[in-house]
Amino acid sequence: MTMGVRNMRPRNFAFSGSVALLVAALAAPGAAQTHAGGLNHAAGAPIIGFGAAAAVSGDEIFVSRPGEFAAFPMPGSEPGSVHVFRRGADGWMEVAAIPAPSGVYGDGFGEALAVEGDILVVGAPKENQSRGAAYVFIREGTMWTSRERLEAPDAMPGDAFGSSVAVGAGGQFGVIGAPGRGAGGSAFAYVQSDMGLTSVELTGSDAPADARFGAAVSVEGDLALVGAPGPFALSQFTPPAPPQAGAGYVFRRSGTEWDEVARLAPAGGMVAGLSAVLMGGEAYLGSPLANQAQGAVFRFAADDDGAWSQTGQIGAASPSPAAFFGYALAGAGGRLVAGAPGTNAFSGAAHVLRAGDDGAWTEETVLEAETRGLMGFMGNAVAGGDGFAVVGAPGSEFFEGIGFVFERDAGGAWSEAAPIHETSLGLAAVRGEEMRCSDDGTVAGFDCSEVDLVSFLPARDVGGGRGIMVSDIWGWVDPQTGREYAILGRFDGTSFIDVTDAGNPVYLGNLPLTEGAMPNLWRDMKVHADHAFIVADNAGEHGMQVFDLTRLRDVTGPPVEFDEDAHYAEFASAHNVVINEASGFAYVVGGSGGGETCGGALHMVDIRDPRNPTFAGCFADPETGNAGSGGYTHDAQCVIYEGPDEDHVGREVCFNASATKLGIGDVTDKDNPTPISNAAYPNVAYSHQGWLSEDQRYFYLNDELDELSGGTTGTRTLVWDVADLDDPVLVREFVQDNAASDHNLYIRDNLMYQSNYVSGLRIFDISDPENPVPAGFFDTVPGSPDAPGFAGSWSNYPFFPSGNIIVSSMREGLFVLRKREPALVP
Repeated sequence: MTMGVRNMRPRNFAFSGSVALLVAALAAPGAAQTHAGGLNHAAGAPIIGFGAAAAVSGDEIFVSRPGEFAAFPMPGSEPGSVHVFRRGADGWMEVAAIPAPSGVYGDGFGEALAVEGDILVVGAPKENQSRGAAYVFIREGTMWTSRERLEAPDAMPGDAFGSSVAVGAGGQFGVIGAPGRGAGGSAFAYVQSDMGLTSVELTGSDAPADARFGAAVSVEGDLALVGAPGPFALSQFTPPAPPQAGAGYVFRRSGTEWDEVARLAPAGGMVAGLSAVLMGGEAYLGSPLANQAQGAVFRFAADDDGAWSQTGQIGAASPSPAAFFGYALAGAGGRLVAGAPGTNAFSGAAHVLRAGDDGAWTEETVLEAETRGLMGFMGNAVAGGDGFAVVGAPGSEFFEGIGFVFERDAGGAWSEAAPIHETSLGLAAVRGEEMRCSDDGTVAGFDCSEVDLVSFLPARDVGGGRGIMVSDIWGWVDPQTGREYAILGRFDGTSFIDVTDAGNPVYLGNLPLTEGAMPNLWRDMKVHADHAFIVADNAGEHGMQVFDLTRLRDVTGPPVEFDEDAHYAEFASAHNVVINEASGFAYVVGGSGGGETCGGALHMVDIRDPRNPTFAGCFADPETGNAGSGGYTHDAQCVIYEGPDEDHVGREVCFNASATKLGIGDVTDKDNPTPISNAAYPNVAYSHQGWLSEDQRYFYLNDELDELSGGTTGTRTLVWDVADLDDPVLVREFVQDNAASDHNLYIRDNLMYQSNYVSGLRIFDISDPENPVPAGFFDTVPGSPDAPGFAGSWSNYPFFPSGNIIVSSMREGLFVLRKREPALVP
């Protein structure tokens, strides 16, 4: 019987390189399989930093870093890579780093791994519009060399070939999953024979539509096991209602032919097959959604007649809700390791299981470690060898990821060895003389035009540990000394940098986040009366920190640890703080989490005495904001109005980016603030932030989500004529020629400075206010495509007297840039 097999006639693949090289690789002698089944199902992993997939061969550990963040529309900040660690006298040390051969961002290189001796197969399921690919590497001495790129024939977008990979003993055959192919998914079995390298496409004989056949694969001997878990969103651990029952399919190889010999479906119609492993002639299917997401592993075996049936169900000894036990599976020296990344609110864990003399599996130990950050997802990937196991935690270190290695001693006790991660440090600091943007449009590896690089400090040099990203930025000029300072938000605090000598900036110190608050990316600040006012979003009981900036004059032995000078606790978290220095009032926006949030609208604070901030009231326009939000405001600019509308001259007016509209309000009387007007615009997604022209005639507004939602073909800036505050008019939708999402913009003189995430700093001449003209740019994310999403430049501050521009870029750090003056034309 050959059910579920397409293209049974072996055929030679026309690879782009030499088939002979791959044939030789797959037939390499002396390749002993130590990672039972070559499991990796990592496609759909929730967070795919370091630790997204893992494999073991002998005393070597292979861990991938696909280089992107899958649960959030964040473009990959680097191509994927695989890192090799070897056990030595000093523990586990990195001995090789294997970059994606394509060098393409966001192709998922490393979402699946399998290794067999000197052969390594790496899946890249998102490559080429998710048609997918798999790369075969051969070890030559101490180097790993890419020999072949495999892909599905007649591939279509969404096939996701390379989502799972497995290599058989000796490298004689392998299986690669393509769970998005066709109606229900498929897998490709490759065999080395006298006819060359042949391929057969496998499908489940009765697999339903959306079966995701090929989401997991495993091989042992002449058997292959293919998981078909069904169509639930692995990236969010979210099943449909009701979830589709999953299954596993067993195939047996005879020469170059494959027969489907069994369909394995757990009793009760459970979702299974997200993970799969063959070990000791038995099959194991992971079911992380079983038992109300406590999770389970289903065990199957064949009888003497070759008939397969379920022989047991394995669970955690102390099951916990939403642990997702069985999300990943691997063999480890005769033991079974099951990942449970949902344990302890997604800190995660892995369970080591051991079969007793009676064949029953029991829990030997639970592997846990401290995962730094919001969610570790430890157990997202597992692999094991003789006496050790590696557990991937790609959410640890604020989504940079960690691999935790555990070793078993002679007495059978497990203990944690040192955690592992890649040793590359990312971008290097740039200091010294200003570097000119060259005629070919680059400087120090960054793309640019008419903008020179004065200096760059990576996040790690301004207080950021591994995984710590930076966010908002503002500036302060000391009125006594004229020195210029950058104030830079981080996940876990605020950095202060002296940028007076712009080519040699000095990191002065750190203000930690409020005690008891949670680290989070959104940290924003403004300045008034030589004090910084700092808020954080989704950070719990953070409130507003007040810091006396004049303390920066006297720092010795930097960097130092600062404490706040005052604290305002009338709200818990907030998205941003807006300050009108002319009036001495702060406007906290996007408040949440407790206290007087003002419904997320303007929470007004009197900061004329900066160390004694006082609540002054709320302002909300109920016709703005998201449905039911009562006037939620995401950002704003508040000024003493001196524009062309004489009816409002001298009044304090706020221009509000209120999620769905532009809102304008009079906040002069804090006891009775009043809406002036609001205005909608086409293809609204999320009205985010904006800034007035210096004559207050125009307001330039960005929409953060319209690029992602398809509401525009490129980065869009909405130009409003606000000559009549009672009737703002949209006069231009200015669309740029790249697709990056926009974030924050500011205007100085006739130049508009936009921080547009992965396209970096973009500068436009607005001398003709309704027709912006490109005037320069500096791309802060080298090599990244200008795609929609949330990575790269968060904000900029162009208001220093020196003319230097400070720019924050999330995973990169602090840039000091300078716009080149236009050449004089004789």
